Amino acid sequence: MAEKKIRIGVVTVSDRASRGEYEDRGGPAIREWLQKAIANEWEAVSRIVADEQHQIESVLKQLCDDEGCCLVVTTGGTGPAKRDVTPEATEAVCDKILDGFGELMRAESLKFVPTAILSRQMAGIRGETLLINLPGKPAAISDCLNAVFPAVPTCISLIDGPWLDTNEDFIKAFRPQ
Repeated sequence: MAEKKIRIGVVTVSDRASRGEYEDRGGPAIREWLQKAIANEWEAVSRIVADEQHQIESVLKQLCDDEGCCLVVTTGGTGPAKRDVTPEATEAVCDKILDGFGELMRAESLKFVPTAILSRQMAGIRGETLLINLPGKPAAISDCLNAVFPAVPTCISLIDGPWLDTNEDFIKAFRPQ
């Protein structure tokens, strides 16, 4: 059986970045973190989209269904502002919501900023893809991924995705016996 090619979607949700008025720092921060964490060869499929729910949903579906990404990580649009609709878009396209991801990311972020309780990051599954919403701040991206990523390889395996190995000197995957 041939190994599945590992493709990971990286989505920046930002009105200003989508119009070219602001340099995307979130997407590069995710890719840099994943380069350190994942030992396998993998390919990033990156997108920048405006804070419009139908556009976010469309990009998420494309990355899951057409691009074959086993993991899609978003940054931005998780706050309480009117235009922050990434969690709503994610929930609309997912088959299952994994509440523990959001709970753990908020708990970790609270160690650094009291406004972490305003964040609505979450995770869910669409078909054979795990989707994770992260905050837009690059430092928060790292904090959240450090917290939840030990469970990511096992989750992807459980939904029939590819086997992800981690660089254990950076982060160690938890694999139940």
